Amino acid sequence: MRVALLGSGRGSNAEAVLRAQADRQLESAQVVGIYCDLPTAPMLALGPKYGVPATFLDPGPFKTKFSPEQEAFWARTLAEDGVDLVVLAGFMRVVKAPLLEPFASRIINLHPTLLPAFPGLDGIGQTWRAGVPTGGCTVHWVTAEVDGGTHLGQTKVTRTPDDTLETFAHKIHAAEHALLPRVIAELATLFHAR
Repeated sequence: MRVALLGSGRGSNAEAVLRAQADRQLESAQVVGIYCDLPTAPMLALGPKYGVPATFLDPGPFKTKFSPEQEAFWARTLAEDGVDLVVLAGFMRVVKAPLLEPFASRIINLHPTLLPAFPGLDGIGQTWRAGVPTGGCTVHWVTAEVDGGTHLGQTKVTRTPDDTLETFAHKIHAAEHALLPRVIAELATLFHAR
């Protein structure tokens, strides 16, 4: 199963997937490209580090969404690269029809809350401010509804009395780094069983 990692930032979740691949935990999946919407994102440096092509693709003029033409360009690029599964790993754009339709049921997202609680931006901050005793992370299928697709896996993280926002966030990120590669490996097994 050929996997594309899409991101916008430092790429810690993408690196967790690449580390899992290097450690042979993704036997039936292969990351074939890193695609970034910001030319200065540290995530692009993961390409040379792990021997995977890393590419900046212009998203268009908007900050949190694609222009329709550029989203269609991204979809064509991923299709030309033979991508089977698109993984949104810290990708800060809303995905719409030009990418959703050609990759229907083939795009997953990692969100730093126990969905359906606290969808959207700043999930960890939303969880923290709500004072709930448990946070966590969710991997889900991407649909037209933001953070609304079927869940593929969740990990719970307990908030302890001595936690700060920073330590709580650190625990959630650690949970994300374990969950995302695990879900990709499970999807790869199902992909090859078809």
